[in-house]
Amino acid sequence: MERDDTESETVAVTVRDGESVVELHVERGAVLRDVLLDAGLSPYTRVTSRANCGGRGLCATCGVRLSQGEPEPEHWHDQLADRFGYPRLSCQVRVDGPMTVELVEKVVWGRRRP
Repeated sequence: MERDDTESETVAVTVRDGESVVELHVERGAVLRDVLLDAGLSPYTRVTSRANCGGRGLCATCGVRLSQGEPEPEHWHDQLADRFGYPRLSCQVRVDGPMTVELVEKVVWGRRRP
C-alpha cells in the first residue's frame, strides 16, 4: 500500500540560528523543544537553560519563531504569544508537518515582533 506524505513517520524541520541553518528529520508528533535539545540547538539562554519549567509551558523561556508549517496554538500562552507577536513556546508545539523554526535572540524571554 502506498503511503501519503502526510502520513510519513518523519518530517523535515529547518532550524535557523542566526546565519546557521540546520535541517532535521524528526518523528511526527514530537515536541519541538525536545527535538531542538536532542539536536544540540537550545531554545534557551545561558541562564534559562538551567532555570526553566522543564517543558510544562509555565516559564515562557523556550520561545521560538515559526515561519513555515506553523501549527495552530493550543496552549493558552501560545495563543496569546501568536496573537501579540511574541515567540511561541517550543515545549507546546508538536511537529505534525514540515516547519521552519527560528531560534530567537533574547536576554531572558523573547522579544515582541516590531
